[in-house]
Amino acid sequence: MATYHAIAAVGEAICRLLGDGCPRAEFPAAQFKVIQANDYQTGPMKEGVSLFQYRVGINGSQRNRPARVAPDGRRYRPSLPLDLYYLLTPWGEQAVKQQRLLGWAMRLLEDTAILPAGLLNAAGPEHDTFRPSETVELICEPLSIQDITGVWQGLRADWQLSVTYVARLVLLDSDLELAGGPPVQAHQFTLAKEAAS
Repeated sequence: MATYHAIAAVGEAICRLLGDGCPRAEFPAAQFKVIQANDYQTGPMKEGVSLFQYRVGINGSQRNRPARVAPDGRRYRPSLPLDLYYLLTPWGEQAVKQQRLLGWAMRLLEDTAILPAGLLNAAGPEHDTFRPSETVELICEPLSIQDITGVWQGLRADWQLSVTYVARLVLLDSDLELAGGPPVQAHQFTLAKEAAS
C-alpha cells in the first residue's frame, strides 16, 4: 500500500542497499545506479553495478484485492499489485572484476531479500512512499536463454554478464474513495396477509 512513487523508490532502494554494503577495499570506484535502455550502448560506468527495469507486471495471484480501508474507516479502491522486473549488470574493466562484483551483489541481495520501508523510503525525495509496516520481497528469478536473449536484442546492446530479479507485490494505493451509505443499523420486514381464494 504505497503511493505511485513506489516504482521508482524500489529501484533506488536496491542501488542504495548495494552502495551501502559495498566492500570498498576491493571495489573502491564502484558505482550503483538505475539506468535506462540507451545507457547500455555507451556503458553506464567503468566499475559497479547497474539496475535496469525491463518490465512491470500485475501480480496475478493478488489481482482481485478487497477495498482498502483507511485507519479512519474510509474505504478506497483496491490497491494495484505490481511485480517489478530488473536486469542487474556488473561492470568492470576485466571479466574477473565483473564476476566478483556479481557474486558479491547476488550474495548481498539474497541476504537482504526483504526490503523494509525504512530503506524503501530513504531512497527518494518523498519519504512517506511506503507505510512503516510495508516491505517488498526481492527474488532472483533467472530467465530462460530465449527470454534473456530477447531482452538483450531489445536493448540493441552487446550481451553483458547479468542476472534478473523480481520485486514482488508492490501495492500502489488509490486515492479514490468508494461511495457508500451509512452502516446498516436494522432491517425491517413487513408481513402481508395472504388473500383468500
